[in-house]
Amino acid sequence: MREPSIRTSRLAIAAGLVAVLGVGGAGFFLGRASAPRVEQVVPAPAPQPPMPVRVEAPKPLQRADLIALAQEAADARASGNPLPPNVTSAAGRRFELLLPFGCAGPSEEGSTQPMRWRYDETTKALRISVTPVAWNGEDWDFEAAKGLRADGFWIARPWTSNERCPSSVVQASPSGTEPVTLPGQTLAIAQFTADTSGGLSRDGRPFEIVKRVSPDAFDASLGFRLRITGRVDRDYGPVRCIQPAGVEQRPICVISTRIDEIRIENPATDELLANWPIR
Repeated sequence: MREPSIRTSRLAIAAGLVAVLGVGGAGFFLGRASAPRVEQVVPAPAPQPPMPVRVEAPKPLQRADLIALAQEAADARASGNPLPPNVTSAAGRRFELLLPFGCAGPSEEGSTQPMRWRYDETTKALRISVTPVAWNGEDWDFEAAKGLRADGFWIARPWTSNERCPSSVVQASPSGTEPVTLPGQTLAIAQFTADTSGGLSRDGRPFEIVKRVSPDAFDASLGFRLRITGRVDRDYGPVRCIQPAGVEQRPICVISTRIDEIRIENPATDELLANWPIR
C-alpha cells in the first residue's frame, strides 16, 4: 500500500476545509432565506399642536376712509336708498381723524372762530382755542330727538383727504359756530348723547391752551392740527345725512362716534401740545 506524501496530505486537508466552509456558508444563506423577515416599525411622529392663528386688528379709519364712507352715505340719501353694507359695517371700527386748522394764520383779537390761535411775540405766548359745535337731535332729523344732543366739529374741505393745511390759503370769512354757515360745511364728526350734561362741551369751556413757545418752534403757514380718536358709533351712526333744503341740496352728513381723546399738535415738529381724554 502506498503511503501518502506530505503534499497529498496537505491537499486533502485543504479540500476538507473548503468543503466544510462551503457547506457552512450554504447553510447560513439558506437559513437567512428561510427565516421569517422582521419588519422594522418606525414610530409615527408625535402630533404637533396647531399653530395659533394671529388675527390682526384692522387699522383705524383715517380721514380718507371717513370721507369715503360719508360720500357713500350721501349718495344713498340722495338716491333714496338704505345705507350700503360698506357703511353699516364701519360701526364699532376705531378711527383717527386729523383736522388741520388755523391755516390762514393767527386769528384777530376777539375772534369767535371755533378753532383759532394767536401768538404774542412779546411774551412768546401761544394761545390755542378749540370750541366744539353743539347740535341737538332735531338738527340731524332724529325722530326721537327729545334731550338728544351732539357735540363735534365740521370737517373743513371734505373734498380732500389731505391732512395738512393747503399750500395756499385765502380765508373768505370766519366759519362761525352755527350748524351751517359755509357751502363747504357738509360733513361733521360728532358724539351723540342723551345726557344733557355729557358730550364734549365741558360746560361751555373750550379746549384751550396757553404755552410759551419760541418763534422758530412753529410754522404759521402750517397752522395746527386737531387729532380725534375713538370708535364709530353703533347707536346713532355710523353716518347720518340730511337735506334740509330738499332733494336739490347736497346732503349734509355727520359721522356719529364715541370719542376717546382729543389732541392739539404742532405739525411743524409733531409735538403734542395738549390732550384731553373724553370719559
